Amino acid sequence: MATDPAAAAVKPSSNRLLRLAPYTMPDSDSPVFLCLHYWAGSGRAFAALAEQLAPDYRLLAPDLGGFGTAPAPGGGYTLAAYADAIAAYITAQHLRSYVLVGHSMGGKVALLLAARQPPGLRGVALLSPSPPTPEPMTDQDRAASLRAWGQRTEAEKLQQKITARHLPAATRLKIVEDNLRTSRAAWDAWLLHGSRENIAAQLCTIQVPCTILAGDLDRVMSPTVHGLETLPLLPEGTPLEIIAGAGHLLPYEAPAEVATLLRAFAQRL
Repeated sequence: MATDPAAAAVKPSSNRLLRLAPYTMPDSDSPVFLCLHYWAGSGRAFAALAEQLAPDYRLLAPDLGGFGTAPAPGGGYTLAAYADAIAAYITAQHLRSYVLVGHSMGGKVALLLAARQPPGLRGVALLSPSPPTPEPMTDQDRAASLRAWGQRTEAEKLQQKITARHLPAATRLKIVEDNLRTSRAAWDAWLLHGSRENIAAQLCTIQVPCTILAGDLDRVMSPTVHGLETLPLLPEGTPLEIIAGAGHLLPYEAPAEVATLLRAFAQRL
């Protein structure tokens, strides 16, 4: 792991939100890690990370509307609606001190919510985040992704593309299953709208410490994208940490390294 010097509204009660906190309660001063998952994924992607952080830190990982077990979001499949849902979830969980951890699509949602300066927010950790600017994707790739919904063969191909490290068969199956249970509406909305939305102008209001974690073998969102599109919009001094040999799915591929970096980040807050 190294710092890249060059890059220098859904009601929670109806959301069936996933909680990953079956551990000894941490110190009351420790922030809760509130994790937002990647597109075509679910909150269970953070299970190994939760184990790595326990018992010192509590981790919560809700399914976003239309993904995992969560129903369609009442406010629509927009970034604003997802941010509204997470804000409501924070209130329902009575969180007083927390760090937003946003992975890929979840990173963009986390940035939008952080820009609102919600009470209790201590910091933002972005794992291979979708940039606040329109995501770099060709029209050809977007069209292919739209056609891939609900197809197991395509889900298996995507799993191979977005991971670089060897994963157990059970983990690979979990990634494919989450892909296949994503609703069509949520799938299309991100590709056609959310990934294209530009929230860059709103990030000037983020006042909490931030950090970016990225795999050097990420074929979806390279560290260069983070350095050019996201890092300049975050508070001065925000680091870009590179995890060697990892692809796009850091919570699955590198839970130990991610946990080490998150612990260090939390201790600096």
